[in-house]
Amino acid sequence: MKTHERVMAWVTEELQSGRLTIGDHLPGERALAEALGISRGSLREALRVLEALGTIRTSTGSGPRSGTILTAAPEQALALALSMQLATRHVEHEHIYEARLLLETWSAEHAELGASDLAAAEALLDRMDDPALAVPDFLELDAEFHVTIARAAHNPLLSTLMDALRTSIADHTRERAEALPDWPSTAVRLRSEHRGILERLRADDRAGAAERIRAHIRGYYRETSQSAPTPDA
Repeated sequence: MKTHERVMAWVTEELQSGRLTIGDHLPGERALAEALGISRGSLREALRVLEALGTIRTSTGSGPRSGTILTAAPEQALALALSMQLATRHVEHEHIYEARLLLETWSAEHAELGASDLAAAEALLDRMDDPALAVPDFLELDAEFHVTIARAAHNPLLSTLMDALRTSIADHTRERAEALPDWPSTAVRLRSEHRGILERLRADDRAGAAERIRAHIRGYYRETSQSAPTPDA
């Protein structure tokens, strides 16, 4: 077993037993290394891996926020894995499209948006109405709108997947958008479609919202596929 796996197994056991909870500090470096029977150098390397995976957060200094703290950011590890899949082209544009259809139509069908959720979604769309908004800024707000709907389905695993997907495909999505021949016209259409989705959710018409999201994702996939940048040889 690799060192970071030993440390992860220890953390998992401590969480399952209730001896540790999210937000707790891990023991000091010396004490933890001795408890696990590993060198402090090996422990440091293992902790770097766990930090990259979103399991812990480390910070220097003094005070309650210093030291090594258990966190709950599984989307960080998923985003890293998805980014590698995209980089090696094991995951293609079509796969992203299919995953979005599955995740987002289900989310719309089960979404329960309260007044604060609706207000947050409306505020995002209002910000997207700015015609001078740069493409990356528009896409960031666009992604947050979709994630807001996903969170309203109250499925933490689905929300984690959506957060990870949003992070991992940000560059890919920007490249596709910037390759479009007439982004301003596309942006106008996307704004209208987003408003239609929110209108259906506000009316508690989840089936209608799901159908609009399905058409929204399909339309954008077809458009970006036609003008996709050619990958490097």
